Amino acid sequence: MTVTVERVASRRGLRDFCELPVRLHPRDRYVPVLRGQVRQWQRAGIELYVVRDRAGRAVGRTCLHTDERFDAKLGGRHQLFGLTEFTDDPEVFAGLVDLMERRARQGGRETLFGPVALLPNQTGGVITSGFTERGFVDSAWNPARYPESYERAGFGRRFPAATWICPDLRARTDDPGATYVFDDARIAAENLVIHRGSRRRLAEQLPILHRMLNASFAQLGYYTPIALDELRAQTDGLAYLLDESLLLWLERAGEPVAFTLAVPDISAFLSRIGGDLHPGNQLRLLATRGRYRREAVLIIKGTVPEAQGRGYLTLLAREQYRALRAGGYDALRSTWVEDDNKASSAQYRRIGGRELHGHTFYARTVGSAA
Repeated sequence: MTVTVERVASRRGLRDFCELPVRLHPRDRYVPVLRGQVRQWQRAGIELYVVRDRAGRAVGRTCLHTDERFDAKLGGRHQLFGLTEFTDDPEVFAGLVDLMERRARQGGRETLFGPVALLPNQTGGVITSGFTERGFVDSAWNPARYPESYERAGFGRRFPAATWICPDLRARTDDPGATYVFDDARIAAENLVIHRGSRRRLAEQLPILHRMLNASFAQLGYYTPIALDELRAQTDGLAYLLDESLLLWLERAGEPVAFTLAVPDISAFLSRIGGDLHPGNQLRLLATRGRYRREAVLIIKGTVPEAQGRGYLTLLAREQYRALRAGGYDALRSTWVEDDNKASSAQYRRIGGRELHGHTFYARTVGSAA
């Protein structure tokens, strides 16, 4: 082989790991994972690897890990991989797959699954269409050769999905929220109360959201429950960026039953700084955050099982879209929604939304190939 694979164990290795996708991909399309998050994962024991060519230049990368919750959810023993990037040299991707296979066999793993960082319900995946459309926070972007490389190597698609965009919200002359029909007489009759996010009190509000999050998504095939500490880590830094009108949850008789969270889209800023949100860049973002109120990203929404089918997310969607328009947002983007989740897709279509990127994860039985 003309490439070598090494585990990241130095500052140089970590720098090369983080800088590779920024060097490979157009900055107006690819949005890097935060470097601070990558460092946290490494400290937690996640294995980071870099592929180098003969000149020592980084040409590929991946991370390897396992998760008992994921194994229990899907059944079987999985070797998870993520943050996987590679040049167009076929030998680079072959080296990454060989590494995944070796580590899987060493650990008695049956299936390769990814790319996930660290779980499907956190971030990851590969886009399979919409390559000319830019990525955004908490979403994937990659060139067309990525799905081609996986599928030539015998990987099959899992949990096919799409990201979405609802454009021209501010330009509309009608009320986009009016398409979400909810009988307001029910608000008093069912003792419904809509709560909004608070930058100052977000730490107190996260446990409420955490409880609804795990309950709402437990029935989905890909979802593995996350701990409150993991949610805190995922939302670290959210407080000073939060548009309080875009974090909503609904209580029925004092019990939280539904929620939705959208955030200002800071993708352009993260791309410009290469994902290095060090304290200086945090201050720059805070000072210029008003520039990033043109578009928003819907990160997550859900209803607890016992309250599903009663239109509660319709009520929250109505209020959130009205808040988007009042806040001057031009568009709302959504992280991936499974193709089978017709109800979520319909909510976007109601206000003129369209699919943006095809999206999938990949799996392959250890030892098999095309």
